[in-house]
Amino acid sequence: MQDKSATFAGLQFLKLGGSLITEKSRPHTARVEVLERLAQEIASAWQKIEAGRLVLGHGSGSFGHTPARRFGTRLGVHTPQEWRGFIEVWREAAALNRLVVEALTAAGLPVMPFQPSASVIARDGRVTAWDLTPLRCALEAGLLPVVYGDVIFDLQRGGTILSTEDLFAHLARQLRPLRILLAGLEDGVWQDYPARTRRVEAITPENYPLIQPVLSGSDATDVTGGMASKVQQSLELVREMPGLDIYIFSGEINGAVERALTGEAIGTLIHRGNNSSEQFI
Repeated sequence: MQDKSATFAGLQFLKLGGSLITEKSRPHTARVEVLERLAQEIASAWQKIEAGRLVLGHGSGSFGHTPARRFGTRLGVHTPQEWRGFIEVWREAAALNRLVVEALTAAGLPVMPFQPSASVIARDGRVTAWDLTPLRCALEAGLLPVVYGDVIFDLQRGGTILSTEDLFAHLARQLRPLRILLAGLEDGVWQDYPARTRRVEAITPENYPLIQPVLSGSDATDVTGGMASKVQQSLELVREMPGLDIYIFSGEINGAVERALTGEAIGTLIHRGNNSSEQFI
């Protein structure tokens, strides 16, 4: 059995964004054909990368975000009505996860879901306890673990929601991946959103002050922060982990997820950079 402190060389994290796999403006609506295509791309890449070197995550999109916004679940859960909302968000997130797992399984992948609400404890919106031994064992066995944005019991807020990026942040500090791939609708971070004519090729701690004013949130309901939050969380990680590369790219483009998993640089790269200030590229 893998030592609890060990890491996995060449490990990658891939997130399928909620906006990519669901119709975010239509509650409880999956993009089934897109999900099936993405599963096939992951399966194709799986044949080219070492087994046990991928952790997959997905957002909740129009499943979890709609009731989460209605009940304010991320901000805290205390009243009986809020706890009923907590359960509704849990049910919706689990329903989408089942669809994701079914698509991955149909594509021939050895997928195993890890339900965050059953194993993660948070304090004020950050993971404070998570026994990763089962997930490590799954990686050692050559399986494909899947996590997802979910409701979480929180020692300060009562309950909250942690996004896939929140979960990835904790996992990254424990498992030390080489790359984190965030596949959504947008083909990276834009200098001129929503016109989308000039993409930012690279973001580092040095050039972030120039880029921060152009960041925008999500067009659709997103209670976990949108693009600005993704970039900020990514920068926090690359500051801590020299050599970590994080890519934000579009999974709408046929083959993009497979190309990213097999090592191609795609979309906007977030990395630690160097001491010289980088400008927009």
